[in-house]
Amino acid sequence: MLELLERRLDNVVYRMGLASSRAEARQLIRHGHFQVNGRRVDIPSFSVKPGDVVEVRETSRQKTRFKEMAQSPSRGIPGWLEVDAEALRGTMVRMPNREEIEAPVQEQLIVEYYSR
Repeated sequence: MLELLERRLDNVVYRMGLASSRAEARQLIRHGHFQVNGRRVDIPSFSVKPGDVVEVRETSRQKTRFKEMAQSPSRGIPGWLEVDAEALRGTMVRMPNREEIEAPVQEQLIVEYYSR
């Protein structure tokens, strides 16, 4: 379940450093600023697969917001993503491992709760 949440497009955009929060990533995606594998995607819950290329659309690259993102230092990028900050592009290299997901969730407690 956590892997599915981590693969959402809004989370991938946030992890790539192209948005300062997941809420901002959702809004940027809904406004049509991103494309996956060359096709415009405006659904934040779109599932990104290994090998998919997520990038800012050519028409959106001129916006001040994305120019600033290309020049600002990025925060830690997980190992399952490769990011080219200057090109405003990233690739999902592989599926994320549980150890790489920074969610304060104890899966065992969820399993115990629903197994009653």
